[in-house]
Amino acid sequence: MTAETTEIVVVPHTHWDREWYEPFQRFRLRLVALLDEVLDTMEREPAYHFTLDGQLACVDDYLEVRPENRDRIAALVESGRLAVGPWQILLDEFLCSGENIVRNLELGMARADKLGRAMAVGYLPDMFGHTAQMPQILHRAGLLHACVYRGVPSSVTTDAFAWVAPDGTALRTQYLPAGGYGNGAHLFEDAGQLAERGAAFVETMRRWHGPDGPLLAMYGTDHSAPVRGLPEMVSRLGARMDTLSGYIEAHSGDVAGLPRVTGELRSHARANILPGVISVRAHVKQAMGRAERMVERYAEPLATLWGDDWPGRFLDMAWWRLVDASGHDSVTGCGVDETAQQVAARIAEAEQLGQAVRDMVTAKLAAAVPSGGVLVVNPTPAARRGVVLLDVAGEDPLVDPAGAGIPVQPLEYAPTLLLDEEMDPATALTFVHGTELYGQHITGWSVADGVLTFEVARESSAAFNVGQVRGALDGVHRVRIVAQSRRTVAALVEAPPLGHTSVRPAPYDSVTEAAQGAPITGVQAEERVLDNGLLRVEVARDGTLTLTGADGVTLTGAGRIVDGGDVGDSYNYAPPAEDRLVSEPETVQVSTVCTGPLVAAFDVWRTYRWPGAGDGIEGTPEIPAASRTEVSEEIAVRMRVELRAGEPYVRLTVEFDNRCADHRVRLHVPLPQRTALSHAEGQFAVVTRGLTAEGGCGEEPLPTFPASGWVAAGGVAALLEHVTEYELVEEGGELALTLLRSIGYLSRNRHALRPEPAGPQLPTPAAQSRGLRSVSLALMPYSGTWSPVPPAAETFRHPLLTVAGTGAPHLPLPAPAAGLSVTGAGVALTSLRVRDGWQELRVVALSDSDTEAVIEGTFNRARRADLRGRPGEELPVTDGVLRLPLGAWEIATVQIVN
Repeated sequence: MTAETTEIVVVPHTHWDREWYEPFQRFRLRLVALLDEVLDTMEREPAYHFTLDGQLACVDDYLEVRPENRDRIAALVESGRLAVGPWQILLDEFLCSGENIVRNLELGMARADKLGRAMAVGYLPDMFGHTAQMPQILHRAGLLHACVYRGVPSSVTTDAFAWVAPDGTALRTQYLPAGGYGNGAHLFEDAGQLAERGAAFVETMRRWHGPDGPLLAMYGTDHSAPVRGLPEMVSRLGARMDTLSGYIEAHSGDVAGLPRVTGELRSHARANILPGVISVRAHVKQAMGRAERMVERYAEPLATLWGDDWPGRFLDMAWWRLVDASGHDSVTGCGVDETAQQVAARIAEAEQLGQAVRDMVTAKLAAAVPSGGVLVVNPTPAARRGVVLLDVAGEDPLVDPAGAGIPVQPLEYAPTLLLDEEMDPATALTFVHGTELYGQHITGWSVADGVLTFEVARESSAAFNVGQVRGALDGVHRVRIVAQSRRTVAALVEAPPLGHTSVRPAPYDSVTEAAQGAPITGVQAEERVLDNGLLRVEVARDGTLTLTGADGVTLTGAGRIVDGGDVGDSYNYAPPAEDRLVSEPETVQVSTVCTGPLVAAFDVWRTYRWPGAGDGIEGTPEIPAASRTEVSEEIAVRMRVELRAGEPYVRLTVEFDNRCADHRVRLHVPLPQRTALSHAEGQFAVVTRGLTAEGGCGEEPLPTFPASGWVAAGGVAALLEHVTEYELVEEGGELALTLLRSIGYLSRNRHALRPEPAGPQLPTPAAQSRGLRSVSLALMPYSGTWSPVPPAAETFRHPLLTVAGTGAPHLPLPAPAAGLSVTGAGVALTSLRVRDGWQELRVVALSDSDTEAVIEGTFNRARRADLRGRPGEELPVTDGVLRLPLGAWEIATVQIVN
């Protein structure tokens, strides 16, 4: 069979890495030149088609420089010759939240539609594997096709398969075999060999496609520009030119007869998936997790329920930055240091925008709380009783809005004597700005025995006239500043769902009773043991922990720190040929931080001698080190072990100053029961994985996997604040969590666990991540299934928010107010915002069986919507309650209004 008798569909395209081995603005200069050429070529050659990599960011970045060319682009899109979208940016699916994925698609499709239409294909050409729920996400956005390259398992032997999400959604998926998105890149390198190259291409692709039907030739590669005269060469080949959507949309969405693959695509069988990006530059992943939670679970829901005018523009700017940061060469950390710095700045701005919106809303609520009191906001959609840390004045007990006393534990007292020095009093008056002195407000002053004394407090209570002080300075030679007595306390507070309450100090004789609520066992600390009735934690002599749950589940040796060599790169871990693991501390010290009854904590200090670096040959960076250096650094690791009343998990914060290079630090947790399976929260899903990964391409298939909010195995769960790499080791007897991976190269030409470079060999000294490193997580024993874990992770990841009251001191505490309640077995809230005057919420059923979401609030109408916010069927509402049936693993979007 020859090319002349077979139809080849040539899809000219570019794969545009927005930032990678050069920072964004340097790549943009090349992008502008490329798109200038694309537009000129396509207008000059009417048969030319081009696919712009499935991401609108290329268009946006270009039009910021060439705004005058918008109509030229729109004309080509409307004609069907230029395919744009549906994504805003080509993301990494595992290193952002599910909501970030949705907003990315929403942005890209909306903006592409304004240019004509979005490409109706979920094009995912270069992501490092694919999340389980992607077929459902694409389908609920109106897309019936996907197109992938990496992660496809060996069971797929055709160039199309049915990709099935956990909820059963099956999407026709085009696989790009034999070279991925560049499988046709060499077809036209030599015009004199078109026939031979075409025949070879057909022979290769028929093995995947079968004997009938057109063959897809992706003509392009990274940052490639169109070739002049291509339509003529395509014609000589007996082929035709089209866009990717033109080729794929010619197929129906019918998946009958196609091989089926269910869940995530993380196989190494067909292509490298470069799993080391999960753990490199861990501080960027931490920042991404914080920023996403700030925008998704604090700023948007609070503004929806308690704000005034919807701050849409601020939130849009936050989402732009989060989506931009999610790029597959961005949040991954596999770019040069300049790229990582820009990504970190973007993420920081997103968090700051979220904080600004959050603070705007809470400032309004705090104005109704008297000064001296504290507003407490619950970001979770269920009533909650939890411990908060408060800064309050005086020694009086705390009361809730009903006047009932609440449990309190003093933790720390602030200094009251801020200044006591011999000085010229006129100099001291220069410290005064209005009523402000030393960051507090002057509430009184006096002169006695040559001493000028200022009394200050956090809240201003009276007018202050500095002129009166100037008239009383004769004989003054000493100045004292005395602050109001203040203390930091832990308080046990009950807050309504997505609502708020408040507390304040009150005289003992005004406390009416103890606050109501289910009895709670206080936490106690004795010697090296913490116990709150739900969990017992004992610190062993080596600094590890023994955890015993209320149901008897016990694990011993948790929190062991293991340091090993890593002479890999930003894409793949690689141990030295002669690795040296360090797991035994040289010294262990345990100190008591606080002893209960609401919070009890120990600091466990362990010192280690970690090798300073990989032992390479100076001047030969292309050769990875064969061992670790004999020169070592003394590293002190502090692990804060904290147990709170009412919590079934122990909080851990691990901190150390990383002064070493070329290494990996992991926290090990022995499992109560040996297991061959782990369960990890992903994007709208819980993924079950085994002890191995499928190999075949050449890259070593290490069974290290990403977990978003938590990972559970063998009776213990780790609750996480950001996407974390984990592995089941010791034949399923131990869980290892990566705290840090320090490397010095973007890619290595020679890599022990990968046969080919993943990019250019460029130094990335900042990726050694030197300096103070701090990771917070929690450990929770459980019995049976993992079902108790998501609710625990919800409270761990979304702490109650406290804000100082700013109202008049005489105001009463406002009554507690509920916002919106979302309950149901396995039901999780992922988003709540305002859209077109409706409150829009998204929920997911983290359940293997059908369930029901019960949504309660002050609304009387409800309707379904798709992931783009387009309204659907009306839903029945009874007395402000919506009962929404959910299938197993279903993602549902609902819009409600009063």
